[in-house]
Amino acid sequence: MTDRADTDPQQAGAQEHFRALERLYAEAPINRLFDSRLEITEAGRASIFFDVDDRYYHAAGAVHGTAYFKMLDDAAFYAANSLVSDRFILTTAFNLLFTKPLKSGPVVAEGRWVSGKRRVFVADARLVDSEGDEIARGTGTFMRSHIPLASLPGYQKND
Repeated sequence: MTDRADTDPQQAGAQEHFRALERLYAEAPINRLFDSRLEITEAGRASIFFDVDDRYYHAAGAVHGTAYFKMLDDAAFYAANSLVSDRFILTTAFNLLFTKPLKSGPVVAEGRWVSGKRRVFVADARLVDSEGDEIARGTGTFMRSHIPLASLPGYQKND
């Protein structure tokens, strides 16, 4: 049995784009501060696996909102950018809803494209803790930039 990506050039190109976005994410300097890994399995969906600890706590002993924002924005962003193979997209607005305090442990940010395919994209994301509870959710708008993805460190295989 052959893998569909082996026989469908369009699917193979999409898979290479997804791997390139994963490399781009891994190379971003901000991600030196976060123990995380991006995974894109299909167009319009992205999951980021994070391990959070007390380095991200506010004074009351739970994860600070900046970490929530980063996790949610990244997942929604990469879900949207998985649909754009030539340009880096930019976050233009993001709204979040905190539903449960987060302590140390593994967290998954699940991003999903909602609408838009030309210039402006809408995507949402949710954070799920190790118990399977949703702890936050967010929705963002993103737009194409003038920055070619191929010009960014990590996007190309030979970087």
